[in-house]
Amino acid sequence: MEQLTQESTAVAGSDKGRPTHRPKTKIHVLDLALDNIVWILLVVFAVLANFMNPFFLSVANLQNVLVQATTLGFVAVAIALTLLLGEIDLSVIGILGFTGAVGAMVVNQGVPGPAAILLVVLLGAVIGLVNGLCIAKLRMNSLIETLAMGLALGGAVLAVTKGQTITISSQSYTFVGQGSIFGWPVMPLALVLLFVVIAVLLNRTPWGRRLYATGGNKRAAYAAGIRTDRQLISAYVVSGLLAGCGGWLATAYLSGVNSTVGSDLLLYAVAAPVIGGVSLFGGRGRVLGMLGGTLLLTVVQVGLQLVNISAYYVAMVGGAMIFLAVFVDAVRIRRRES
Repeated sequence: MEQLTQESTAVAGSDKGRPTHRPKTKIHVLDLALDNIVWILLVVFAVLANFMNPFFLSVANLQNVLVQATTLGFVAVAIALTLLLGEIDLSVIGILGFTGAVGAMVVNQGVPGPAAILLVVLLGAVIGLVNGLCIAKLRMNSLIETLAMGLALGGAVLAVTKGQTITISSQSYTFVGQGSIFGWPVMPLALVLLFVVIAVLLNRTPWGRRLYATGGNKRAAYAAGIRTDRQLISAYVVSGLLAGCGGWLATAYLSGVNSTVGSDLLLYAVAAPVIGGVSLFGGRGRVLGMLGGTLLLTVVQVGLQLVNISAYYVAMVGGAMIFLAVFVDAVRIRRRES
């Protein structure tokens, strides 16, 4: 202890007379920019898109952006919950497509819309439970297990639909996706409700605090009395439930389902929370950042389409955004470690 004290005193003495407040301010500003880069990029892309096409900031297009962001928001938050644990759930798109197909089939068989919606959501939770048990109890790798589950469910959707579109005629099932109130679509209300509930769940409940603790240091959390396996399983259940909600919303918006529903969302669903500040290594991430990442990727996709950019370039920009998300996360971690 004395040696450490002497060393720290020597270091402090060697820095006398040097201005230290300016470097600290620079570091603080850079860290602040990295933590909020998603909102900076969102403003930049929105301004550029509106400059190239003034229709972008119109009320009609803003409504379209929010509608397009809703399904992505549900699967992005589903993945974010597992990322907070240092794990991942790549089965969310498979769950989305499979639950959506099941919902379309049962509602077309005469099951009331609300009952079909409940079935879809519970089915997603059950699949999430299977994922959680395999990862927590059988110690399967989350990347491989959820990837396999997603592929299996994608194949099941193809088998159920036989490559064709199943149309949904039940208005009670599709109202949220198709309906409007005072000229505003109902679907974005589900997005707002999602982030409000998740914010409360993560920031105001013991479950959320245990989730962050487990993701930050699993051994320390276990030593503190947290049942880490139970926490992991519950996170995958909620993830599956949200993916099921995404399946319902996607099919309600489209008034039908086919074998490719949601197939283009997976990488965006991973990138949205990461670029919003959720660490790939667990224990760190804000709900506001998840929302920002969801809106940013939606704005980029819609904006590029509005300025008549080729679909090939849209995919390229999407890949660049995913790279940027991982890059920013790596920079954040290195700066915190240093």
